[in-house]
Amino acid sequence: MYNKIITDENLMETIQHGNSSYPFNFYKENLAQFDFNCAEWHWHTELEFVYIGSGTVTAWVGEKKFDLPEGSGIFINSKILHRFYSPAEADIPNFLCMPSFIAPQGSLIYDKYILPVISSTLAFQIFCEEVPWQAEVLSIMKQIIKAQEHTSSGELMTASLMQSLWLKICENADISYEENGRKSSASSQARLQMMMQYIHLNYADDVSLEDIADYARISKSTVLNLFRRYLHITPINYLINYRLNEAAQLLSNTEKKIHAVSGETGFHNVDYFCRLFKKRYHVTPTEYRKKKISG
Repeated sequence: MYNKIITDENLMETIQHGNSSYPFNFYKENLAQFDFNCAEWHWHTELEFVYIGSGTVTAWVGEKKFDLPEGSGIFINSKILHRFYSPAEADIPNFLCMPSFIAPQGSLIYDKYILPVISSTLAFQIFCEEVPWQAEVLSIMKQIIKAQEHTSSGELMTASLMQSLWLKICENADISYEENGRKSSASSQARLQMMMQYIHLNYADDVSLEDIADYARISKSTVLNLFRRYLHITPINYLINYRLNEAAQLLSNTEKKIHAVSGETGFHNVDYFCRLFKKRYHVTPTEYRKKKISG
């Protein structure tokens, strides 16, 4: 059984991490547990910290794409679109928390030390052993991961360590606030999410670049720029990949014939569908179904 990131039409993750009394959750995950070794595009209100325990992870965060080697870590700010992939197994123990877990919303600590970070232009922060303060952050992250094994005082240890971790970020990270830049970035991401929602709702139909541009009320060149800037892909290739992903779900969860799956996901030519499917997933639709059934 593979893990899957479940999102709404705006790519916001639907699962709640923790609860109102303890807004923190820890996940001991391996990207091999995810379908196609990929935690697909999503965002959430919670702050996220990921430690690369083994393997190499390719991360997309907002406009950036980079590789995270074993022993490194990353912080992803609230409401930032991101995605993780590894070609092989990669242990990625990670934890998420609401900003209010560090200090209550409306408190002096929240207003002075938390709000400026979540309102800043800092989308993410990578941590590596070679930089002293980042090595300290990695050490605290590993302590937080270890604290999840304590049944008696794990929550209190976690809360204390999270404050220590946050202090390191406040003291060392490049936190700047640009009113226009933040609003522009938020507006661009909102526009992108609107176009992605349109694709998700209409992928089975004939969708063109012009259709996407008309829906978003922007030019075709702006559509292309937004997709390349944030997702590093053209809108049409994003559409095709989304169709293939939906086809993979149908192959896994239904007994529908290949030609029916092809037609229902917007591919009018079965041979073309099979070629694209094999090119992306390195197996034919039939082989993929057999693998899912046997696995």
